[in-house]
Amino acid sequence: MSSDEPEQGQLNKKVFISSSILIAALMAFAASGPDFAGQIFQGAQDTIVTNGSWFYVATVAIILIFVVYLGVSRFGEMRLGPDHSKPEFSMPTWISMLFAAGMGIGLMFFGVAEPIMHFQTPPTAEPGTVDAVREAMKTTFFHWGVHAWAIYAIVALILGYFAFRHNLPLTMRSALYPLIGDKIYGWTGHIVDIFAVTSTIFGVSTSLGLGAAQINSGLSYVFDIPNTSLIQIAIMAFVVLLAIVSVATGLEKGIRRLSETNMVLAILLLLFIFVVGPTVFILQAYMQNTGAYLSDIVRNTLNLFAYDKTDWIGGWTIFYWGWWLAWAPFVGLFIARVSYGRTIREFIFGVLLIPTAFTLLWMTVFGNTAIDLVLNQGVTQLASMVQDDSSVALFVFLENFPFSDVLTMLAVVMVMIFFVTSCDSGAMVVDMLCSHGSNNTPLWQRVYWAVLVGVVASILLYAGGLSALQTMTIVSALPFAVILLIAMYGLLKALRIDGNKRESLLLTAMQPQPTEADKNWRDRLENITNFPNERTVHRFMQKTAEPALREVGTEFEEQGFNVVLESKPESLRLTVGMGDEMNFVYAVYVTMEEQPEFVPNDDGTATASDSDQTYCRAEVHLSEGGQNYDIVGWSKLAIINDVIDHYHKHQHFLHLMK
Repeated sequence: MSSDEPEQGQLNKKVFISSSILIAALMAFAASGPDFAGQIFQGAQDTIVTNGSWFYVATVAIILIFVVYLGVSRFGEMRLGPDHSKPEFSMPTWISMLFAAGMGIGLMFFGVAEPIMHFQTPPTAEPGTVDAVREAMKTTFFHWGVHAWAIYAIVALILGYFAFRHNLPLTMRSALYPLIGDKIYGWTGHIVDIFAVTSTIFGVSTSLGLGAAQINSGLSYVFDIPNTSLIQIAIMAFVVLLAIVSVATGLEKGIRRLSETNMVLAILLLLFIFVVGPTVFILQAYMQNTGAYLSDIVRNTLNLFAYDKTDWIGGWTIFYWGWWLAWAPFVGLFIARVSYGRTIREFIFGVLLIPTAFTLLWMTVFGNTAIDLVLNQGVTQLASMVQDDSSVALFVFLENFPFSDVLTMLAVVMVMIFFVTSCDSGAMVVDMLCSHGSNNTPLWQRVYWAVLVGVVASILLYAGGLSALQTMTIVSALPFAVILLIAMYGLLKALRIDGNKRESLLLTAMQPQPTEADKNWRDRLENITNFPNERTVHRFMQKTAEPALREVGTEFEEQGFNVVLESKPESLRLTVGMGDEMNFVYAVYVTMEEQPEFVPNDDGTATASDSDQTYCRAEVHLSEGGQNYDIVGWSKLAIINDVIDHYHKHQHFLHLMK
């Protein structure tokens, strides 16, 4: 790592100022001439769809294959963090936060609208038929399934791996570290982060504008509140105000609590529609939709309608792939931030399968029920309203159920909360991008970005430039896709190095025969079974561990190595310089652990321990993290032999890297 690496949490003024100026310039361009800007961006998008749709399709296919491969490969056992790290959030909380940042608002907006739109204008089937129903649901599943979450997963995995395991900044620039090294701390890295900041601000702003339109449509449809730009700007101001409150409370309380609340509300709404609606039909449809989706996933993934020329793929699939890619820096960085300590396998299958299964269930419950209302129950108004204004689709749909007013207000509240969490998490992500990956920053920075999102969305909504900006966001996915493919190669390269390191640790070195000084196994057993307190372990660190590391360090120095021994009250760290190769690190950390369920008594019996009781350990750590074993009670010679054993394994690792 470069000596020029800035301090975590310090404001990166180059990224902060450059991003602010670029955002202001693009916003002025889109707002001053929305029609002209729209023509330029739409022309760029049409060119990409015509000539580059194959690249989008190939990129997303490669990402999905690569993510699945990492999940089932030997790399799956590695953690997003040191070997001893543990997840920061529980599984339910983690999944709730994935939804809040990833697709929560999309499910509210498109859960009814997209299946109905595909039912009315399917890619190949006859509109309004049973075949159109099958194709509508299969297409909806395809757009909202594993492909989208694979894009989020790979970006989050790249960022989380390099940030938590290799102590690089939790920003987009770190994805390029295996390829350009310390240049990520220069303007090359600044440009990557500026791109990510701009993409995130405009992506969240356009979504905030669209969400305000949906909330306004719902309030207008139910309560006859005027559907105007000024009302929508007022709604956005309220959302931003709530986001500022959430920002001020931090990730642990703000985003976490809101995400959990909305997840509960979403499940309650889902269960209500499931129970009150055609329950048996929904279960049958879910199974059949899933089967059709899985059976056709390869063909649909690579289908470009090369022989049946159509504008459909550009209007739907390529648009979605571009939108997911454009959102990936924001959602990926947020997912990485909340995924510390999880294994790669747990992370991939958690991100890929659990949200996908719930998303597809949501689309079945709302989409199939909506189509059933139109096809079998004669509620044609729903189809015509979706065709005229898709933002009211959910509210028109809920009108067909008991307690429709309550359901509509619940839906409005859910949309509102989803946008608060999107605005909040967007501000947090952008703040991290401008602060070298740290979210331990002054409050004004996060408030600045939350307010900027609202200001950008309001100005563009009022000036009519929101559509142009949305198109520009999709176009920006093309260069990001190229960067992402390069970063995936860098990740694989780094994982192979880490894999070789793990393999080297399995090497069993020849152990010397114990001497009389080393035959202290009774003392060692006594220390282990008596669960030493902190004072005992600190004395062990001072009297035995530190002299052992100092003695072996002196021997390394006499053989020409550059050795540093850091001694602190809670840790000892021996670093042996290896020139241009990776340094060898052997450290001992004092840790506190809960006692096991049974502990020995003085009379030789074992009884249940008090669960509040703890004991102290001296755990060995290497460069990749804790090794989960305790050396309290070891002799000085035993510790020296352990250092030499690990050094032997390190040499084997360096040999594997040749």
